[in-house]
Amino acid sequence: MHDMETARMVLNVEWERFMAENDMEWVVKPVSWDEGAFIGNGSIGSMIYGEENAKKRHVLRFVAGRTDVTASRTDRPGFPPRVPIGELDLEMEGMIYHPTSMRVDLWNAELRANLTTTRGEVNLRSIVHSEVPVMAVEIETSEGENGTQFSWYPYPEVDHVLKNADGFNLNQFIPATEVEKADKDGVSFCIQRYSSEEGCVTAWREIQTSPNCRVFFMTIIKGHDEAAMIEAVDAVNQASNMDFDEWVRAHRQWWHRYYRKSFVSIPDGRLQSFYWIQMYKLASATRADQLLIDNQGPWLTSTPWPGVWFNMNVQMSYSPVYTANRLDIGASLVRTLEENKENLINNVPEPFRHDSAGLGRSCSYDLRAEVDDEIGNLNWICHNVWRQYRYSMDDEMLKTILFPLLRRSVNYYLHILEEGDDGWLHLPPTISPEYGSFMRTKVRDCHYDLALLRWGCETLLEICDRLTEEDPLRVKWKEVLEKLTPLPVDETGFMIGQDTPLAYGHRHFSHLLAIFPLHLIGCEREEDRELIATSLRHWIGKEGDLRGFSMTGAASIAATLGWGNEALRYLQSLLMIIKPNTMYKEAGPVIETPLAGAEAIHDMLLQSWGGKIRVFPAVPDEWRETAFHDLRTEGAFLVSAMRRDGETQFIRVKSLAGEPCVIKTGWNGIVGWKIMRTNVIEHTVDLKDGEDEIILDLGKGEEAILYPGEEVPDLKIHAVESHRKVARFFGGHKPWRLYGL
Repeated sequence: MHDMETARMVLNVEWERFMAENDMEWVVKPVSWDEGAFIGNGSIGSMIYGEENAKKRHVLRFVAGRTDVTASRTDRPGFPPRVPIGELDLEMEGMIYHPTSMRVDLWNAELRANLTTTRGEVNLRSIVHSEVPVMAVEIETSEGENGTQFSWYPYPEVDHVLKNADGFNLNQFIPATEVEKADKDGVSFCIQRYSSEEGCVTAWREIQTSPNCRVFFMTIIKGHDEAAMIEAVDAVNQASNMDFDEWVRAHRQWWHRYYRKSFVSIPDGRLQSFYWIQMYKLASATRADQLLIDNQGPWLTSTPWPGVWFNMNVQMSYSPVYTANRLDIGASLVRTLEENKENLINNVPEPFRHDSAGLGRSCSYDLRAEVDDEIGNLNWICHNVWRQYRYSMDDEMLKTILFPLLRRSVNYYLHILEEGDDGWLHLPPTISPEYGSFMRTKVRDCHYDLALLRWGCETLLEICDRLTEEDPLRVKWKEVLEKLTPLPVDETGFMIGQDTPLAYGHRHFSHLLAIFPLHLIGCEREEDRELIATSLRHWIGKEGDLRGFSMTGAASIAATLGWGNEALRYLQSLLMIIKPNTMYKEAGPVIETPLAGAEAIHDMLLQSWGGKIRVFPAVPDEWRETAFHDLRTEGAFLVSAMRRDGETQFIRVKSLAGEPCVIKTGWNGIVGWKIMRTNVIEHTVDLKDGEDEIILDLGKGEEAILYPGEEVPDLKIHAVESHRKVARFFGGHKPWRLYGL
């Protein structure tokens, strides 16, 4: 028996150095939202870029946003959309020239830039503080640029050259705005009023720290009353009166703790950088105590979608937080649902409000969205909350939030179910999101709804068993599972619905939800694998309407099948259509697609559906070395693993809740494992082909180390070398980096 310490796994990572390779970098100034540098703290943020128009080449723009600033429409009915706030312009003496460089330091969550102008130089760094709603921009100027100045422009006063630089969307509501400017307690502020109730306050103060060095502090607060003005002024004064280095240090420490929650290293420089930028983007877009992630995060620009969409966008935006062990980010979604449960009830027709709830397609942050022909959105959102539960095993959240909400959501389906002459329960015509959108195509027994209803009933029964509660609807849920019409299938795989095959391009995977993310159908039986494979190939072969999020869904489905090479090809296709700064845009920006790309990478490394943990289930052949640490799974396990020469060297599993643990290792032959208790408990087993599952008996807080053979290997997890060494590919458009320059 080995000493316990010899079986301890070690994470050997120089975090700052590792993260530096994944930074975003610009070798010339960015000139559009698509390639801008972005910073944020979950509520306020800024997209930073310049402009090529001759009269504005001396300006670096900090286009500001605050997620909760909305305005009621006066042009037509609709929810209160987000509205643009304005921008802080850094106006220099000379035109921005070259060599100019910018870099987003991910590890410290700060922008640094060296701006060369026709008059001199401006060195800059900027953060949005991680713990207070204040942005700071520090500049150091050369002699020729001592006249550089900061200017805040509320949106109505932004120069039309800048305002329209990223296009103008005719569907976007821009409210009539009253602007008032004043000073208080050494702080300047600007009030923007959209109505008697709505508006925002921007406040700022500039501090001279040395003859050629200044720091500009700025905040944005929702509202335009006295309280909002006082809050804004106080926030700026408190920040500007602190020791700046200490203030920045506290900001950095938050981010360092955040990143260390888990670690992923893959031998593809572009994809690895892409992954870590998404982790940065998540915490820049929301926090546990902030609003849920909408279609853009804090970086609003011209868009037809200035709000929250629930037929895919929110669900996919949150998809990576669970495996990434960043459940505090997911808490923002759970809290939003709990705070607005009355609105969810009022979203269904009045006769059903006594026991039901629902969620339409789009709304503001109050979740007021009446249910029409798109029925399943709340059930799908409940699946995200179910993942939040399964990855944390928080029974209190399960009992008080998820169970009553999912129960109401399923009840709405129960009200519209119809028994047919064939004895099966059927659903009336509903919409499969994004299929035949312009024609508002409705189909009976829509896969989207059948899958979500089946998942909902199964989950409600599982929750009752977990909580040992006898709900009077148990009998009904079981009846639905027994009598619900099967998911429609033809020779091409899963259909959109009854008598409706997938006949033309479909960007959404709404007709494949039973495969992913619900995993109602697994891969153990050959006929199920064939159905999944046929459905995937038929869907993705209809190229007419594919989008970036089609690639992420396809990658995750391929990973479910264990097709690592195919999953990688879909992700490589995704990288061809995302923007240089890893944002994504169609008719307007939407944030969910790159975030879902991060989840697809997780699915290649670790899966945990169906009561089993799958380690390296879909690693591409070219990923000979791969490593991850403290990724989280269902059952609240933290899993770490290291792969070398195409073989998994060891697996570490730590139980946070004492739940049952079944792990698929991918190994054959002799496998050993050690369970860390007061004494190390050792086991071995001889795994035959196709029998790679191991059941681990782990109590809460215990961990096990698993390894092939009889000797404990080197238990170090480290960053792996990339066979495609592409450092800092993202940021500005730098295609030459693909060729190793």
